[in-house]
Amino acid sequence: MVKIAPSVLSADFGILAEEIARVEPGADLLHVDVMDGHFVPNLTIGPLVVEAIHKRTRVPLDVHLMIQNPERYIGAFVQAGAAYLTVHAEVCPHLHRTVQQIREAGIKAGVALNPSTSLHAVEHILDQVALVLLMSVNPGFGGQTFIPFVLKKIEELARRRERLESKPEIEVDGGIKIENCRAVAQAGATILVAGSAIFGAPDPRAAMLKMREQVA
Repeated sequence: MVKIAPSVLSADFGILAEEIARVEPGADLLHVDVMDGHFVPNLTIGPLVVEAIHKRTRVPLDVHLMIQNPERYIGAFVQAGAAYLTVHAEVCPHLHRTVQQIREAGIKAGVALNPSTSLHAVEHILDQVALVLLMSVNPGFGGQTFIPFVLKKIEELARRRERLESKPEIEVDGGIKIENCRAVAQAGATILVAGSAIFGAPDPRAAMLKMREQVA
């Protein structure tokens, strides 16, 4: 079954607890984007907000670090309540070491790739991670349009995944809408991250359930 992960980046932070409560009954994960204003051109939240979210929900937190030097902050986000912690291959010169640090901290490790980054960047650690996050927009802002060539990238990763004994989740983030979610799932995605398509809808829970129907 394809999992749905609402992205709180698109939620109303003034009523964040209420926003989470609206999607909690149907969400498999809550996707939390952490941006530092250096690796990506935006600045969002840190461990304190992740901890506050963790206290408000039983849904596992899927924390996506779009930051430089992520290895410095692994402990802080583990303590804050992350269930998954994903780092970008583009900023990790010692990617295997960073993945091992996350695993040794007792949570699930993920690696993210920007749209133009080749799958070769993760081919040697696919059996070491719980998920590979393929960005389908250039990271930094919500509400962008899905980049079509990422579909072929999803398909290629799905083929590589089938050859592995330990099969990581294939998570796709960026421009996921009701209109394209089925195509993304059929390409091989196992987790769909959706922000504005869910939190921007009049009824976020209904939008999430409609998306689930599309990928069932």
